[in-house]
Amino acid sequence: MEKLNYKRLESLDVLRGFDLFCLVGLESVMHAVGRATDAEWMQPVMWCFSHVEWEGFSSWDLVMPLFLFMAGVSMPFALSRYRQMADPRAVYRRIAKRVLLLWIFGMMCQGNLLGLDPDRIYLYSNTLQSIAMGYLIAALLFLHTKIKTQAGVAVVLLLAYWGAMAWIRIDGYGGGNYTPDGNLAEWIDRAVLGRFRDGATVQDGIVVFAESYRYTWILSSLNFGVTVLTGLFAGHILKNKEWASRRKVKALLTIGAAMVIVGWAWDFTLPVIKKIWTSSMVLVSSGYCFLLMGLFYYLIDHKGWWKRTTWLRVYGMNSIVAYMLAMCVSFRSIGQSLFFGLEQYLGSYYGVWIELCNALVIYLILWMMYKRQIFLKV
Repeated sequence: MEKLNYKRLESLDVLRGFDLFCLVGLESVMHAVGRATDAEWMQPVMWCFSHVEWEGFSSWDLVMPLFLFMAGVSMPFALSRYRQMADPRAVYRRIAKRVLLLWIFGMMCQGNLLGLDPDRIYLYSNTLQSIAMGYLIAALLFLHTKIKTQAGVAVVLLLAYWGAMAWIRIDGYGGGNYTPDGNLAEWIDRAVLGRFRDGATVQDGIVVFAESYRYTWILSSLNFGVTVLTGLFAGHILKNKEWASRRKVKALLTIGAAMVIVGWAWDFTLPVIKKIWTSSMVLVSSGYCFLLMGLFYYLIDHKGWWKRTTWLRVYGMNSIVAYMLAMCVSFRSIGQSLFFGLEQYLGSYYGVWIELCNALVIYLILWMMYKRQIFLKV
């Protein structure tokens, strides 16, 4: 637990809160509305709250990359003082603690630990674990290298991923195959994680992989690191005391637009696929993150609108708590217990009301913590 008494980058808290609000407060409600309405005109709206099946990119596909990006943005503000310390063990302990906790929390969110079932122990399968891996790569680079080296490593990692996917071929996987069943990242996850891959089961001594599960993590970790590094570059810009705020906004928006253009151009040879975290997807998603960061920085820190965004900071300043509550605890039973009599009158919209109750309980918990200046972090 930490009580914060130093000046923060307000726009980062608000942007993080916006991301959490979409994930924790809005997604389940909108899907309930979509099911209740069941109208054709709702399909474009629901597309905004759904992941693409394979190739392409939707607005909802930005939620996870934005988490990684923001982990990088905060790095120059949180770790700069450690760069001058003669003994690095303190910061190494801090990094190791954060990586370990994020990893364990990720397993809890997937139900791998809370299920109390040894057959459901899957090692690498959650957004929090991708943040942990990306954070580890970016933090070590930030502490020990200059920004030019960090940028060079980011480029190398993007190209290394691309080269591996395009030219390495094993057991019929890879060699430029970007299909769900034939890409190299899929083979690596199956070979390395085996029975510990999410959804895998053992039948008659043989590991059987879930046909519906196509997320990859091992090779994708290279690009998790790059996504956090792109946030780190944005953090360098935002922490630069020699630049006026308007210049920072222009830099963020220009870099973001350039990355989006380059990423979609790369899509012609390396498809934009979030589930395997392709290099082109990294540029596209990080470009959008730069644009959002620029917009929020302009409105919140430059224009001074932060007082109007307290409700988002309630989410953003306890982001881990918000995520864990949403993923691990269901408060729907509260709504069902108090308002079960409304079902006969609301019909299919009763589910919308129950989802609203769940979201409101989570917000109430976060609001009480915010009012008491209680902020939990790893």
